[in-house]
Amino acid sequence: MTEVVILSEAAAYRVKEMMTHNGEEGSMLRVAVNGGGCSGLSYGMSFEKEKQEDDLALHQHGIDIVVSTEDGSILNGTTIDYKESLMGGGFTIENPNAIASCGCGSSFRTAKKEGTPENC
Repeated sequence: MTEVVILSEAAAYRVKEMMTHNGEEGSMLRVAVNGGGCSGLSYGMSFEKEKQEDDLALHQHGIDIVVSTEDGSILNGTTIDYKESLMGGGFTIENPNAIASCGCGSSFRTAKKEGTPENC
């Protein structure tokens, strides 16, 4: 079975840096799907101290990751990477379930879930 979320080594390194910088050592990385954006759904990442009852728990590259069961079906097989360029750096998300996305790449929809598109 495919991992729900696959965190690259570069993304894990950056998440660890952010945890240290923000005093979040020992926290978990929550990867979520929220309504909104041009295409209807958007990605969210945050730090959390406690796992919820319906969360799926993963551990990759020294990072504990939690994803709600509902979001897990939308994110199944999603890869999160971190890339640096001359213009700065940022997380990139590749979701094999997304059938459409906006130009900026932060909003998407799947065949089974459209979300709540906003005017952009």
